[in-house]
Amino acid sequence: MARLIAERADALPGLAEAFREHGYAGASLSVIGTATGLGRGSLYHFFPGGKREMAEAVLANIAAWFETAVFAPLSEAEDPRTGIDAMMVAIDRYFQSGRRACLIGAWGLGATRNPFAAPIAGYFQRWIAVLKDALQRGGVAEDHATTLAQDVVGGIQGAITLSRALDDPGLFRATLGRLTARLYTALAAA
Repeated sequence: MARLIAERADALPGLAEAFREHGYAGASLSVIGTATGLGRGSLYHFFPGGKREMAEAVLANIAAWFETAVFAPLSEAEDPRTGIDAMMVAIDRYFQSGRRACLIGAWGLGATRNPFAAPIAGYFQRWIAVLKDALQRGGVAEDHATTLAQDVVGGIQGAITLSRALDDPGLFRATLGRLTARLYTALAAA
């Protein structure tokens, strides 16, 4: 039974989960309809550009969430540790302690990357840049801050994959703890 969705934004969580679990190519309109509770006509009403427009809307929604929940706290915190703590808590919640796949990370690996290369690259570039800036505000040298930010974002992405593959959310949380300790150590040494 189709559910009532009044606005396009109401469909985005279901769309994201369909794309996250089935990939772009595997998320057929049938899968998307089941995930959103919308029929084909309603999907095209909200997304006249079809599946590509749906994917673009999901990517924009994810980027907006990260901007608010991760990037802004890192950018705005007077003490970089406060921003780092906020980032790690938000990341743990968003990825459900490693039980939820990173849609942007997964799409960045395969053929799906090509049509969405700019937002995929922008997501990772923004995350690395904001974390690097927070570390530099804390006194970490630019080269070290860049490397550390890349390692931390890469470590989070790897932990998502490994936690899901092993069905071990404890591994994800332990990795976040080790990454946080690395960031704190760099800040303390600065």
